[in-house]
Amino acid sequence: MRIGDAAAAAGMTARALRYYEEHGLVIARRTPSGHRVYEPEDVRKLRTVRELLDAGLTVGDIRSFAPLLDALPPGGIPELFFAQGGASGGIEGGARDGDGEGAAGGAGPGPEQHCRTATEVARRRLADLDARIERLTRLRGRLARRLGEPAREPGRVAPYGRALRE
Repeated sequence: MRIGDAAAAAGMTARALRYYEEHGLVIARRTPSGHRVYEPEDVRKLRTVRELLDAGLTVGDIRSFAPLLDALPPGGIPELFFAQGGASGGIEGGARDGDGEGAAGGAGPGPEQHCRTATEVARRRLADLDARIERLTRLRGRLARRLGEPAREPGRVAPYGRALRE
């Protein structure tokens, strides 16, 4: 399918799809005339990218474990982070030797290592989000005190729109 159809099927714009392609998250095949062509598997991968972005990861985070997107198990994203150790029926990588390399001697990290990488990346992003939330909570508290607003319990959201319109 062409870029517009693939983008629509994945729930994004063609511009976003090109951006993800530019960052190596999906690779389009080209027709002899140079038009991009996508397969249903590419659409599935793009939907996964959107899910991961919506979950708080960045394009750079996803790029660090992009090879997993090609081998994502039927369980999808939860399996990506919990397929470690092989007991959960996650990403299949064939026979492994003790070093995590394929028994056939393939170079590079195996699926288990990529799963560990994905989990480590997600945990770092989560820690970063926690730190940012803490920082923003402190900033919010300072501003609220200067405005004379009462303190409120963490996690509670104020109706900011109402105050701005009054």
